[in-house]
Amino acid sequence: MSSATSDKFDEMHRADGSVRPAYRGYQEWLEEQDPALMRRKDSEAESFFRRTGITFNVYGDDDAEERLIPFDMVPRIITGSEWRRLSRGIEQRVRALNAFMHDLYHRQEIIRSGRLPERLFRNNAAWLPEMVGFSPPGGVYTHITGIDLVRTGPDEFMVLEDNARTPSGVSYMLENRETMMAMFPELFTRIKVQPVSNYPRRLATSLAACAPEGAGSKPSIAVLTPGIFNSAYFEHAFLADQMGAELVEGSDLRVVGGKVQMRTTDGFRPIDVLYRRVDDEYLDPLTFNPDSVLGIPGIMDVYRAGNITIANAPGTGVADDKAIYSFMPEIVEFYTGEKALLPNVDTWRCADPDSLKYVLDNLEELVVKEVHGSGGYGMLIGPTASKKEVRAFRAKLEAMPENYIAQPTLALSTCPIFTRAGLAPRHVDLRPFVLCSPEGIDITPGGLTRVALKKGSLVVNSSQGGGTKDSWVLDD
Repeated sequence: MSSATSDKFDEMHRADGSVRPAYRGYQEWLEEQDPALMRRKDSEAESFFRRTGITFNVYGDDDAEERLIPFDMVPRIITGSEWRRLSRGIEQRVRALNAFMHDLYHRQEIIRSGRLPERLFRNNAAWLPEMVGFSPPGGVYTHITGIDLVRTGPDEFMVLEDNARTPSGVSYMLENRETMMAMFPELFTRIKVQPVSNYPRRLATSLAACAPEGAGSKPSIAVLTPGIFNSAYFEHAFLADQMGAELVEGSDLRVVGGKVQMRTTDGFRPIDVLYRRVDDEYLDPLTFNPDSVLGIPGIMDVYRAGNITIANAPGTGVADDKAIYSFMPEIVEFYTGEKALLPNVDTWRCADPDSLKYVLDNLEELVVKEVHGSGGYGMLIGPTASKKEVRAFRAKLEAMPENYIAQPTLALSTCPIFTRAGLAPRHVDLRPFVLCSPEGIDITPGGLTRVALKKGSLVVNSSQGGGTKDSWVLDD
């Protein structure tokens, strides 16, 4: 595996400075632009995002309750042939994840086979006994999945993590494209880029296809949000608006006549599909956390009776666990009969004594993550950590080794960002968004590219100072 000190793969330029095929059309256009105009456009983009209100909340940040996610106006470009290869691997992985969820809550064949240790889900808070023996409407668990990818070479894409609980970021993918088309319309006439603007319509169609029996030809869809103080509230409201769905909070819904119904001026109206952005723990105070005011009392009874679809299905958070992630090559092969087309990043499971010894001996060189962590929190990046941080993390590892996995510090690929001094390379990752329904798997071309705006930084999360850029898949 590459290290952070190795040569990084530059997605735009070869080692001799020539431009790679994906970026040739963009480079030709860029050379025709006035640098002063580009600097003005850069400022315009920030103003556009501020006017639109594209912000996210940062928990525990006293300086700014809401923060603007920085946007970089140089697109990340992938050729059509590269995307076709990637899509096959993404589809294979999502099919395996869905089959894994069904098996885990039914016969547990993968446990019986010895491919997966039982302890990984028996001690996992994301595994819900309430889902045992129950199959969601349409047999779909992972209605919306985000697969985080990193690139380390021309044909080397790897999966960094799976997001099957409530993957976020799709609104930024859509707004990034809208901003680019507003600022540089001529670019999209010169370069044929596959569209992403139809994602909300495709999401609505996919969710409707997962509606329970008896929902009729036009199922009622609602987006459940925890409320305006949630970090992704902008996205919840945006998607509901774009889909033509209702945006609701738990207090707007109640169980009436064996169905989840929404309060309206004309009385209560049934909801067939609930795209929930509320974690399992808060979904139903009668089943999970009794103190929750965010969910709907009794919704799990309605769900298990087959009278509502919850997307994503409760209990899918097991797939987000980074210890489970380390077994994904085995999981993919078990359920598809094929080798995984997209490899994992090499991973040491700290619950294993030999792996733990290796990790402790090499902490300064590794990235260590909490198995339930997200958003860039609770992790150690060894090469950039202070001696004090390494010591503190060593103590955590020794106290609860099963709570951590470790990976090499990858030489993530770079894409150019716009700076006042010209283009400069920065590290990126990619989150494609995948829709799953009984009618098939639908992968949006591109996805959300997150970029580490600080020179040399490997952390792309918006909560840790990263930004985003438009992701282009060429229509070739």
